[in-house]
Amino acid sequence: MSEGPSSEQKLPGLFRNYVSFFGAAIVAASLASIILLFLIELTSGTDNPYLGIVTYVMLPGALITGLMIIFAGMYFERRRRRRLAPGEIPAYPSLDLNDPRRRRTFSTFLAVTFIFIFMSAFGSYRAYEFSESVTFCGQTCHVPMKPEFTAYQASPHARVRCVECHVGGGAEWYVRAKLNGVHQLYGVLTGRYDRPIPTPVHNLRPANDTCAQCHWPQKFYGDEMRVFNHYGYDERNTPRQTRLLVHVGGGSPANGPVSGIHWHMNLGNEIEYIATDQHRQNIPWVRVKDGQGHVTEYTEDGAALTPTVAKAEKRRMDCIDCHNRPAHIYVPPDQAVNDSLAAGKLDASLPYLKRQAVEALSKPYQTNDEAVRSIAASLDGFYRANYADVYAGKLDAIRGAVAEVQRIYQTYFFPEMKTDWQAHPNNIGHYYSQGCFRCHDGKHESRDGKIIRNDCNVCHTTLDQSEGGATTAAQNGAFRHPVELGKLSELNCTVCHASNKPFQHPVSLGDISQFKCSDCHSGKVWSKAVAAN
Repeated sequence: MSEGPSSEQKLPGLFRNYVSFFGAAIVAASLASIILLFLIELTSGTDNPYLGIVTYVMLPGALITGLMIIFAGMYFERRRRRRLAPGEIPAYPSLDLNDPRRRRTFSTFLAVTFIFIFMSAFGSYRAYEFSESVTFCGQTCHVPMKPEFTAYQASPHARVRCVECHVGGGAEWYVRAKLNGVHQLYGVLTGRYDRPIPTPVHNLRPANDTCAQCHWPQKFYGDEMRVFNHYGYDERNTPRQTRLLVHVGGGSPANGPVSGIHWHMNLGNEIEYIATDQHRQNIPWVRVKDGQGHVTEYTEDGAALTPTVAKAEKRRMDCIDCHNRPAHIYVPPDQAVNDSLAAGKLDASLPYLKRQAVEALSKPYQTNDEAVRSIAASLDGFYRANYADVYAGKLDAIRGAVAEVQRIYQTYFFPEMKTDWQAHPNNIGHYYSQGCFRCHDGKHESRDGKIIRNDCNVCHTTLDQSEGGATTAAQNGAFRHPVELGKLSELNCTVCHASNKPFQHPVSLGDISQFKCSDCHSGKVWSKAVAAN
């Protein structure tokens, strides 16, 4: 007659249950996958955003989940045995190190725990490091971040990590960035994200904590020469060049005169403003506090602010208000083609290349593939139909032009995300967008009659201009427009150049389109036109 298991018989371990077995399978699969992907990463020569996020974020999460399932199975198995044999299994496991079996089990547990903690620490660091990488920021969320990542790679800051500007040092801003990232991750997973990504970033860290770590503002002073290359829309793509002396100036009285463009820096002066639109392009109110503590407020035409505007948020001006596209620059078609012609990437001997390239880039497209096909058909078809001899003799140059214009489009235009230079205006300068003229329009006036000047020579002085190989020195540092504008010269550059296309007169002119603008828009003719309208 059996009397049940003897005291010498050993009960099977609590691990022996189906729930724990399932957890162990998850742990084994996760651990094997982590080791395999880690070895692949070590031997791979390129960064793969999905490899990193799987190796250091998803699989470790699965491994920890598996461990939790193992312990949960052991817990429920213990409760089950206590129900079946009350009193025979103590409430808590006993640890007797005098028992060789228990001592070996405990030593194994310590060794495995140490290895797990070491791997967790290493994996956590690698996960942190990966989440701070350019690959993670730019490529993990591929569709919404493709425009920003592509333009970033073509920018002057292409070797500066995203987090250097968007996060900076310190735990506080790191936590803010990661919490904000959770919201962004939800948007990506659900497809609920803006097209285009809205800018400026209103919760961006102040520039003094990020930009100023490399661009030391106290050391900005003096002048800098800049050369601007332009090409005409005529058959010869006539080159024009303007050399300017840009008055960079400085904002630190300890390091030089407080003058020039960088007079605006928050060193010797403090500037606040109110913007009434999302892009901060409409600025009806500006307040300036100089180094002596004098405060001056300017409003558009000196008018009083409406109650709504008066209650709006006041922003203290910093670097990003002018340098608002330091690493994600969407270049307009006109400028992009000028740059490629100047760099020799486009053959300037191809007739009307500037005009045709800008026209092809400026058309509305629904998808990138549609744009690429249309650009090829447009340029190839133009030369095939209108310049058969050029098409036969310079086919390689035409094909090269097609490839370069396609490259320009795929670098700065993203129709799926509705992103281009018009969606994100660049405030440096005042050629394609208002930029400086948001405040320096000659219309912002204080109560005592002071005006924020729009005198060009405050910021730059023209040295000379050349066209078609002939160079002319500037008179009194003033810029001379290549076409005589007459009274139209009083208008801002953006009135004509914001469209980024060859100028189209609003009235069909017929044969008189060959005349100069000043033939009509000057003197009495202009005065009569103004009076009539």
